[in-house]
Amino acid sequence: MKEKRQLEVLYQISRALVGKRDLDAILQQVVSMTAELVGSKICSLMLINGKKDELLIKATQSLSTAYRDKPPIKIGQSVSGKVVEKKYAMQVADVTADPVYNYPEIARQEGLKSLLSVPLLVSDKIIGVLNCYTEEEKTFTREEIQLVQTVANQAAIVIEHTRVISEEAEVRYSLETKKAVDGAKRVLMKRHTLSEEDAHRFIQKASMDKNKPQKEIADAIILSVELMK
Repeated sequence: MKEKRQLEVLYQISRALVGKRDLDAILQQVVSMTAELVGSKICSLMLINGKKDELLIKATQSLSTAYRDKPPIKIGQSVSGKVVEKKYAMQVADVTADPVYNYPEIARQEGLKSLLSVPLLVSDKIIGVLNCYTEEEKTFTREEIQLVQTVANQAAIVIEHTRVISEEAEVRYSLETKKAVDGAKRVLMKRHTLSEEDAHRFIQKASMDKNKPQKEIADAIILSVELMK
């Protein structure tokens, strides 16, 4: 019965990951379902902030402010940071007594005991970790570790794919904005005898004054000329 339920949850996770494109929703789905999968009190997903070389909590089903607001973890520090460094899963029997774990006091406050931390890997690239905590001291079995690692691997692929799509959309929007602003500048330069610099400044000021993107201002300028033809 337990194995059947685990397969059902894995299937639900797979469907959720395929069906969603909002990154925050994906991460929240992963932690909630993983917690159910292994009977975890708190499950959290941390992603690497490449600029600062640290791990940040991006999703957890915990409602505790103390846990959610934990400081970032440097790569190579604490258990999660070492998982990133070594690229393999680690477990700790008692985080309140383990010298490597950075936040034993928060663990005591939250009633946390054992921890399983697995890497989020895309090919050989690590992008974060998936952490599962239990209330009672526990040794995670090889099967449980494999289950959580399976979820982490699926999540990592979807997270990276979603990031790529988002980055592509940002690049596309930037190009569309530049094209619109260049067109609007030409309109302003021709109709109001402005220099290119003054035309650009006009668009920037209108954007700030109206609290609207420069592309929207530029499109409106271009449209106004089209309507007057």
